[in-house]
Parts: sequence; structure tokens; C-alpha cells
Amino acid sequence: MTRPSDGGTPAQRWEDGDPDRGNGEFYQPIGVGPHPLPWPQGDHYDEALLAEGDRRNVVDKYRYWSVAAIRADLDATRVPLHVAIENWQHDLNIGSIVRTANAFNVSAVHIVGRRRWNRRGAMVTDRYMNIHHHEDANEFAAWAAHCELAIIGVEQHERSQLLGEFPFPRDCALFLGNEGTGLTAEAVAACSSLVEIPQSGSTRSMNASAAGAIAMWGWTLTHARLIHT
Repeated sequence: MTRPSDGGTPAQRWEDGDPDRGNGEFYQPIGVGPHPLPWPQGDHYDEALLAEGDRRNVVDKYRYWSVAAIRADLDATRVPLHVAIENWQHDLNIGSIVRTANAFNVSAVHIVGRRRWNRRGAMVTDRYMNIHHHEDANEFAAWAAHCELAIIGVEQHERSQLLGEFPFPRDCALFLGNEGTGLTAEAVAACSSLVEIPQSGSTRSMNASAAGAIAMWGWTLTHARLIHT
């Protein structure tokens, strides 16, 4: 079902009863429609997407590519940054952090604690990521030590350095805690360094996914030469 939008262009309607898309809500379609013939050639193309259109939230370079092909291409250019998240409360922010990690093309995301995590905020970007699970902070710390990765906790703590002044190591893992509670004592003990984001407002802490995005950007500013565009 369609109707003109306020801007005079067609708008599409979510299918009724789709819990992820609302009931009767109108939206502006993203992406591209079916590819005109003749189709481009290459193993990285997905024939179903070429025939039906590609409405995924991917950059233009990856239009009509299969998930496997996109992931393989990203694997060739991932930066040596990892992101770890404690998962004790089924935090809704975890999905958003994964989505941001995809935007920065980090090497991997690590779920520490509960294996199941809330994927809603990831907007299916987890399909393009390397996701690992660790039972607890000690197991994650042992893995990081084996891989020679420094663990940098993002936390307000007496040990914390200001993020803008911290010399992020090239090979490291940012460790993020749950919304509200932050990192557990076990996680803090596993960190070689802690950083905090300077604040001047009334709130004690900012949203966990926002803090994760700022921390990833902080690493990027230090190691911008490693970013492939």
C-alpha cells in the first residue's frame, strides 16, 4: 500500500502486523530497486537483490552484494581495534554499540557474560561483524593477553584518564559496561587502563552506546592512518 508523502514522492507502508516495523506506519524507502538489465557480473553479487532491489542500510559500494561478500571485503580492511561489552542485564544498548562498531569496521565485538544479547539496535549489522563470546571478564582478559591486546575500560573511576588526553595503543580492546551500572569490579580489574569522557552537565553518566561511539572515535583520532576509505 502506498500514498504520496508530504514531499510529493512515493512512500511505502510497512506490512501490518510486523513487530519490527509497526502497524500502518509510513516511511521513505531507502536503497535501490531492481537492477536494470543487463546485470553486472561477479560472484559478489546476490541475484535475488539484483532482481528485487536492495533496501538494506549499506553504503553504495555494497549495493546488490551478498552478505558473505560484504563481510569478506570488510575483513580485508578491519582496523586493529576490538570492542567488548559486558552483558549482565540484556542491555538494549548492546545492539547500538555493535552497529557503531560496524561503522568503524573494528576487528571484532566481544560479548562478555550472557551469551544471548539484544540484537534489535544492531539493525542486522551483526551479520557483517565478527562476534565472540566470553563467559566472564577473566576469560576475556586471558584471551586478550594471548592476543597481546591491551584492555581499555571506558568508566568513571579514580584510575581513569581523560579520553582526549589518553594515548590509545594501536592494538587494544575497548571494554564497556552496562547502562547505569557501568563495568563490574571484575572487569575493571581486567583493564590495563581506564578512560572517562569529560562531562559538564548534571547527569552522572551518558548513554552507554553514546559513550562507546565517543571512545571508538577517540581511538580513530589517534590512529586515523589505519582507516581505509
